[in-house]
Amino acid sequence: MERVILIKYGELTTKKGNRNYFVIQLYKSILNKLAGFNVKIFKDLSRMYIEFDEKDLDDILNRVNKIFGIHEYLVAYKVKTDNEVIKENVLEIVKKEKFETFKVDTKRSYKEFPINSQDYSRQIGGLILKNIENIKVDVHNPELMVNIEIRKDYTYIYTNYYYGLGGYPNNTLGKGMLMLSGGIDSPVAAYLAIKRGVHIEALYFEAIPHTSINARNKVIELCKKLSVYTSSIKLHIVPFTEIQEAIYKTADEDYIITIMRRMMYRITERMAKRRKCLAIVNGESIGQVASQTLTSMKVINNVTNYPVIRPVACLDKLEIMEIARKIETYDISILPYEDCCTVFVPKHPVINPRLDLCEEMEIRFNYQELIDKALKNIKTITISEQDKSEFEDLL
Repeated sequence: MERVILIKYGELTTKKGNRNYFVIQLYKSILNKLAGFNVKIFKDLSRMYIEFDEKDLDDILNRVNKIFGIHEYLVAYKVKTDNEVIKENVLEIVKKEKFETFKVDTKRSYKEFPINSQDYSRQIGGLILKNIENIKVDVHNPELMVNIEIRKDYTYIYTNYYYGLGGYPNNTLGKGMLMLSGGIDSPVAAYLAIKRGVHIEALYFEAIPHTSINARNKVIELCKKLSVYTSSIKLHIVPFTEIQEAIYKTADEDYIITIMRRMMYRITERMAKRRKCLAIVNGESIGQVASQTLTSMKVINNVTNYPVIRPVACLDKLEIMEIARKIETYDISILPYEDCCTVFVPKHPVINPRLDLCEEMEIRFNYQELIDKALKNIKTITISEQDKSEFEDLL
């Protein structure tokens, strides 16, 4: 019996007239992730099938598990759509399993097959009971599910399946500019945005010598973890030292973080426009720190008209940490290297800032000239999961 990996789309099937576009993008994502493997991929509007070499199965499944747009995936036996062939192979498959209870579920998309789904499930169930001792049917909580999908030319038989990541295939809904720090929240925000089909470019603000090369390396490692879920990530490194020092010298101490965030938003909007991004993405979570109260967010957000996506805005810290562990960014994020957002934190940052006071403090220095200079000196590197060659010269 030949085995194939069967991909189920889930949410993509709700797209009606646009379904084909999303299926094609998922097809391209899978082709990209499985480059280097000897595979053949076939698609239709409800399923995708991957033919593979058996020796590569575990590695291929590991990569499929990190592709957005997949609801479920499984390894199925592919047999000729013929009643006797199906029965013979079902018995051979279930005899390899250890179980005491089971259920048969048949889906008959090929309506010319002479037996309907419900009757065929009963027939196959009877066949299994007749040929295997000490087992029984349990339709509510079976130990073994025997799934049979009958199509025109071939029938697919499988007993297990895995949940995929869901969401939309990469780069189906435009590009976003991510404000990436070395903390826990922004990588999680990036992951959730990528899940919704947003292609991410990242902007990292560094203030050497106040921040270290280790802090930059930390962000690069975070991008490598995130690139597992996409093809690669462009990381734009913003020299923020002069701006941060100017703020520290001229702004009231309790307003330092608020003014700093407003400058970051101005730079991010400029870069988003330059890189043809449709939105800004960040890891702000309501009430988590002083700059993320609703009042602070409103005052900070005042400097841009760009859409701002905050995927973790309504998650609590424990929920964010759980996702960070799942995507393997948590241990990197907690490394003790400070970034711009933590190096100059005042003892009592304002939690309800006033817009007029922010504007008054900002005219104390020529921030526009400093922003122009920072934008002119941005360094951009491309990061993928395995390739290091493009940023070794920066480390």
